[in-house]
Amino acid sequence: MSSRKVLANAIRILSMDAVQKAKSGHPGAPLGMADIAEVLWNDFLKHNPNNPNWVDRDRFILSNGHGSMLIYSLLHLSGYELPMSELANFRQLHSKTPGHPEYGYTPGVETTTGPLGAGISNAVGMAIAEKTLAAQFNRDGHDIVDHYTYCFLGDGCMMEGISHEACSLAGTLKLGKLIAFWDDNGISIDGEVEGWFTDNTPKRFESYGWHVIADVDGHNPEAIKAAIEQAKSITDKPTMICTKTVIGFGSPNKSGSHECHGAPLGDEEIAAAREFLGWDSKPFDVPADVYAGWDAKEVGNTREVEWNTKFDAYKAAHPELAAEFERRVVKGDLPADFAEKAQAYIQECQQKGEAIASRKASQNAIGAFGAMMPELMGGSADLAGSNLTLWSGSKGIQEHADGNYIFYGVREFGMGGIMNGMSLHGGFVNYGATFLMFMEYARNAVRMSALMGIQNIFVFTHDSIGQGEDGPTHQPIEQIANLRMTPNMAVWRPCDATETAVAWTAAIQRQDAPTSLIFSRQGLAAQARNAEQVADIAKGGYILKDSEATPELVLIATGSEVQLALDSAAELTAQGKQVRVVSMPSTTEFDKQSAEYKEHVLPAAVTKRVAIEAAHTDFWFKYVGMNGAIVGMQTFGESAPGGVLLKHFGFTVENVVAKANAL
Repeated sequence: MSSRKVLANAIRILSMDAVQKAKSGHPGAPLGMADIAEVLWNDFLKHNPNNPNWVDRDRFILSNGHGSMLIYSLLHLSGYELPMSELANFRQLHSKTPGHPEYGYTPGVETTTGPLGAGISNAVGMAIAEKTLAAQFNRDGHDIVDHYTYCFLGDGCMMEGISHEACSLAGTLKLGKLIAFWDDNGISIDGEVEGWFTDNTPKRFESYGWHVIADVDGHNPEAIKAAIEQAKSITDKPTMICTKTVIGFGSPNKSGSHECHGAPLGDEEIAAAREFLGWDSKPFDVPADVYAGWDAKEVGNTREVEWNTKFDAYKAAHPELAAEFERRVVKGDLPADFAEKAQAYIQECQQKGEAIASRKASQNAIGAFGAMMPELMGGSADLAGSNLTLWSGSKGIQEHADGNYIFYGVREFGMGGIMNGMSLHGGFVNYGATFLMFMEYARNAVRMSALMGIQNIFVFTHDSIGQGEDGPTHQPIEQIANLRMTPNMAVWRPCDATETAVAWTAAIQRQDAPTSLIFSRQGLAAQARNAEQVADIAKGGYILKDSEATPELVLIATGSEVQLALDSAAELTAQGKQVRVVSMPSTTEFDKQSAEYKEHVLPAAVTKRVAIEAAHTDFWFKYVGMNGAIVGMQTFGESAPGGVLLKHFGFTVENVVAKANAL
């Protein structure tokens, strides 16, 4: 079998060759971290290349995702379904080796990384999921949930603020099975980081409550192995292993310099590196003995078979728990009776007809669905009392290891990244909340959720200038349009408790993509509906009140402005107009409907249309046409009571009627 040095050099050679062929990429990190990766993957990582989705595998995250050829080399060499042809096709259209690792493209890639710091926040989420599932399902003598989360990260990840948010919480939650490796090479794109990054990183992580192993030689396999063994012996703290490395190790003339960070080494330098590393094979040609040294398929199979035997014993001892584990964690199915119970709850809301703020209606829905779904994991970024995310069955995981609620603290971005990690891990349906305005802090994590096509439920309250006295810093204007224009994101802004119940149901059932639920601070009237109208809510837009004859005018509204549309329609009807009112709680769902249904709701012949929403106007031209009218916002808000602001900015019957008549 090849030596550790040769096995690590295989990563280096594959990485430099793939980057060179693509004429772009980042060879520095793969060359510098190859020795660490070789020890971790060959001596510690529990995984099965034959089954990348085995539920009790260790998770490996490359947070410094620009070094993607590191993980592609590891996956290829250890036996995953990633042939050499894909490595040679690095960074090309539709290859399984995109420029940064992407979830769903490459077997064995656990998450999409690239925005620096995102990966470590995902790793924290995965470690939370492992710890919580272990507390919920493990029983004496039956540790069916027992795996580690390993994360590589570089100086850039350390500098990004999200690493502070996520790692601070990780220490507080005592995530003993989270082990991170800092690639301390002192180089970033602009050069030596001592000009802009002089933190005492070991002290920083000690202050978070992490176990820190400092000054590990990242090119000494025995030192690396000893550090990992020490990290695994610490069960009540996450561990940061600070590895000193040379960026681009193996490149005789460019190692240790930013020149090898983000550009191909060049043919001459690669030839020199081959000579320096003692590597004789041609590009994309790995000797058989090197493959033999890396192959993890047999040991991976053995480990999974051993786990299956453990699970069979667990199933015999705890059949009900085992069935629940299979439903939630293995299959990811909702409870068998969920759809039936959800529909009953929707009907209950309609019959009750309660006039409440939609954020309160959301809290009621969380309580109803939480009772149906033990996998519902909630949280809020220090705003639980305002977002109304707690329910009677909420148990904070900081006190109850088997709980179902995370007090994220003031960490909106960290919350989003952690939710992504939990969703990717499996076993939970996550919701996390903040004010809609502070979606901006979480924006990148929200986008990553949509990009990866994973389920998360983002609860955004205080949805407009109706927020009131807190002023324009807290009043969202453009955020709803931003979310609606995000590919793969479902967006709901319901007008009452019934629409809120439908929105929550849709979000829970949408298991292949995220949903943003947008709720009001102020109270909202309950709307009368027949059974057909209640059923049509799920279509995203429907006729809430129709004219007696063929409509000549359509008013379209969402959320808190639906009642304004109804009041305005009453005034216009009294003036002799034929007016239809359309409630459109989800434009993203309405757009998916058939042409026939959309024509039924918004007939092309009715060109006089007015959209009403306390958000940016520009989004609505697609529904009212260039000659339609929009009652909305084109400026930031002001500081005053919500009712005063709504009147000041024209959200009045008089203004809506005037705009309609002007058509």
